[in-house]
Amino acid sequence: MTADTYLPGASSRRRELMNKVPEVTLYFWVIKVLCTTVGETAADLLNANLGLGLTNTSLIMSALLVITLFFQFRARAYVPGLYWLAVVLISVVGTLVSDNLTDNLGVPLEITTAVFAVALALTFIGWYASERTLSIHSIRTGRREGFYWLAILFTFALGTAAGDLTAERLDLGYWLSAVVFAVLIAAVAAAHQALDLNAVWSFWIAYVLTRPLGASLGDYLSQARADGGLGLGTVGTSALFLVVILGLVVFLTRTRRDVVPPEPLSPRAE
Repeated sequence: MTADTYLPGASSRRRELMNKVPEVTLYFWVIKVLCTTVGETAADLLNANLGLGLTNTSLIMSALLVITLFFQFRARAYVPGLYWLAVVLISVVGTLVSDNLTDNLGVPLEITTAVFAVALALTFIGWYASERTLSIHSIRTGRREGFYWLAILFTFALGTAAGDLTAERLDLGYWLSAVVFAVLIAAVAAAHQALDLNAVWSFWIAYVLTRPLGASLGDYLSQARADGGLGLGTVGTSALFLVVILGLVVFLTRTRRDVVPPEPLSPRAE
């Protein structure tokens, strides 16, 4: 599932494209968790604090995401600022998709969690059936990029629903919930290193788990002390994390430390 394969006779444009996503480094995971936290706090800020409401917030953020993805798809290589802007926006939209189903339509969290899990699984099945790989080191065609961003959207929606379900059923509180998900991510990393868990599945499992981890951290920082948080508010938390994300993205843009080295292309096995 990690082989980089291409169809015989692919066009020169398909072969000239650089990989469109960053290398998975410590920077990647730090920014991803920060984006996840912003997705949680920004959605709350726009929905409740600014009074836009869940529906209006969903429409506005979805429109911004579509515009950003339009330019992301047009880019011929990985652009840190553009890529991470898309991740921030898709984290907000993924959160809102789950919240709309739960709050506006009254769908139980058990059902939304199961539905998003199935949707993510079907995305992976379609991706692999079409491309014979799920490797993020080979996002060099429009079709692969489409599968990639669809999978990212469902990971955020699934992480939101699963995180909310866990928080409601176990009532662990923000800080303890963050610790639980951090331990689960560490367990996945350990299984990959010690037990040779497949790298592709290790990545995607950890990617899903970082969503409730970031949400728990965001709630812990933003919620009032009386509710178990630090009381920084959604404005303060969102601003703080966005500044850190911006600083890291500028650093990566200048150093190019997360650019995936080019891999040799090979025809798809028949």
